[in-house]
Amino acid sequence: MTSLRKIPLRFIFFNSLLACALVRVFHLQPNIGGLSPSLVYIGIFQLLFATQLVLFFIYAILIYPFYVSPLRHLYSPKGGKPLLGHGIEIQKHGPGPMARKWFSETDSDDLMRILFPGNQEALVIRSPQALSEVLVKNSMQYEKPDFARQFLSHIIGWALLNTEGEVHKKQRRNMNPAFSFRHIKDLYPLFWSKSREVITAMTEEHRANYAAADYVRMDISAWAVRSGLDIIGLAASGIDFGAIQNAQSPLANTYYKLNPSSEDILLIILWAVIPDAIMTRLPLSRITEVIAAAKSLREVATELIRVKKTKMANKEDMGVDILSVALRAGLFSDEELVDQALTFLSAGHETTASALIWAVYMLCRFPAAQERLRNEIRAAIPSPQNADSGISSVDIDSLPYLNAVCDEVLRLYGPVPATIRVNNCDTTIQGQFIPRNTMVLIPIWAINTDPLLWGPDANDFKPERWLKSHDDGTGHTYTASAGLSNNYAFMTFLQGPHKCIGNTFSRSEMACLLAAWVGRFSFELDDPTLMDERNVIIPPSVVAKPEGGLQMKVRVVDGW
Repeated sequence: MTSLRKIPLRFIFFNSLLACALVRVFHLQPNIGGLSPSLVYIGIFQLLFATQLVLFFIYAILIYPFYVSPLRHLYSPKGGKPLLGHGIEIQKHGPGPMARKWFSETDSDDLMRILFPGNQEALVIRSPQALSEVLVKNSMQYEKPDFARQFLSHIIGWALLNTEGEVHKKQRRNMNPAFSFRHIKDLYPLFWSKSREVITAMTEEHRANYAAADYVRMDISAWAVRSGLDIIGLAASGIDFGAIQNAQSPLANTYYKLNPSSEDILLIILWAVIPDAIMTRLPLSRITEVIAAAKSLREVATELIRVKKTKMANKEDMGVDILSVALRAGLFSDEELVDQALTFLSAGHETTASALIWAVYMLCRFPAAQERLRNEIRAAIPSPQNADSGISSVDIDSLPYLNAVCDEVLRLYGPVPATIRVNNCDTTIQGQFIPRNTMVLIPIWAINTDPLLWGPDANDFKPERWLKSHDDGTGHTYTASAGLSNNYAFMTFLQGPHKCIGNTFSRSEMACLLAAWVGRFSFELDDPTLMDERNVIIPPSVVAKPEGGLQMKVRVVDGW
């Protein structure tokens, strides 16, 4: 594939150098105004280099995509602009929402071709068969883009989230025990303890601001972020950020600087065309901020591992967090453990916060579902106000509607709307030849709501699709398959070797937080126009959240 991300500078350089050598060998040097031979050669080199570069751009942008590319005959969605392709729409709305629109325009599940700026091609895959080939059968041929991995490496090092091939396989094999359900169930008391802490803090804010109205306005996004950070910090690494009690705690503020932002999308694009060694030296405030924050957290994690190793040597309790489990296994170096710890924080914090925000949003849009969920929670879980109140995995797993709501939210608004892979060799997908270095877009949001997989109500919030009625009509049982036989209809956590290793952790954490929040409070959108989800602005980012937070009218519901 001819790609602007792979400009053959070395080839152009040596071609220009070879031409200069031929001019010298065959005595073709022109006499230009008495200039010295060295200056003439420099001029020839520059002219040839620039000419080849211009010809390459003409070929890559105007000729290859429309007259040469083996993908040029594939279906392409409407809306592409000259030279810019579908890039403006993707930059404005994000690839996940745009893919939903593209899917709605055709009933075919064949491959699609879209164009990024500079007429750079990318594939959009839709069918379960294509997903299986990319994510499972030929997964070693498809990797995260180099530029995205380089960007992440400055935040988390080289860990599960951005390694590939045999390195990733080894890391995942060594981390699997720490993410087994046998271990995750030991974390439920921690999940619940922090869930109780946050609703206590929210209740105190409610009382402090309670006036004539029976509600208090709160930014649910802010509380979700603080909750998610404290839980992932303790459960994954044993770090207590203290964000619930103090939104401005120094450690939390350091971490917030690593949160995905709209600027990061632009930086990743720049990383695609500018070498890493140059990017890290550019005087851009966002790059400096991210690298400095990552360095600070790396120092905290390094010291934490040192303390844990001392406790392990003295046979003291190290805790049940995932980092302690990995440390006890003895399969990672200290540096690798630091990378994994930062990965857990990065991958687990914002995603859980996003899922919780969307869950509360959907329950505001469907108040009957909110009331049904509250009744189920209160009937099965003791009030958090009791000093000895505690729960286990059995308590949460026994709540079918809670689990159904969580999965339905994760289906409609998975934290990551889309992901990209790039093939490292010439290959095929469903018989279509795919040249090396082609970007392949996996549109998670669009697949999760594809009518071809989920039926005509695919875009409806319907937790009942995850429930199975008892034969005697006495109740329902939660079913993780939603009645589907296809594993590729629910792509929130992906499939295959790169499936999210923390999917059970994430679901469990979300369920505990949502149970505590809905059990204690009722939620109503402060802005009624947001009842129409088309009015919710979702800025393009790695993790999808409503722009500017989400203001709610929050009421304490007595009796729990």
